[in-house]
Amino acid sequence: MPAPDSPLTIIVDTREQAPYAFERFQAESVRAGLPTGDYSLPGHERHAAIERKSLDDLIGCLAVGRDRFERELARGRSMDLFAVVVEASMEDVARHRYTSRMDPHAALQSILAFQVRYACPFVFAGSRAGGEYITYWTLQKYVREVEARQAETQAVAELVGLENRRATRHRGQP
Repeated sequence: MPAPDSPLTIIVDTREQAPYAFERFQAESVRAGLPTGDYSLPGHERHAAIERKSLDDLIGCLAVGRDRFERELARGRSMDLFAVVVEASMEDVARHRYTSRMDPHAALQSILAFQVRYACPFVFAGSRAGGEYITYWTLQKYVREVEARQAETQAVAELVGLENRRATRHRGQP
């Protein structure tokens, strides 16, 4: 993890057509191919990813591109962090504010089923700016959690090592 005052490096998938710039955040982005999702972190590409969807893109994935989208969700299921960030509100779906003819109830039912089936949250960000905010801060929080777990594991290992050394010294004495 970078120092607290250094920028977070975010990997943007090379296939991402409308990438976030993260200009409002302490972040730098690099383009690279990702196995799953549109955004990830160096060294965590197989453990953490965010899939970005505009509303029309999401609805298209629920209809025409459903099989491909479900494969993406299935790959994400094995990750520590995988979420779909939607640049719209749930009300936008319910009020049919998209170009597809897909029924809003059917769209919402698919989203809810996918959340359960693939243990994947769909985060309705309300807007593109909201999506960028959620993507940055979710990845940033993930890095902090990973660091905290690593520090905890290291502390436990050090304690175990100390106890082993004490036990070895104790056994060596009459």
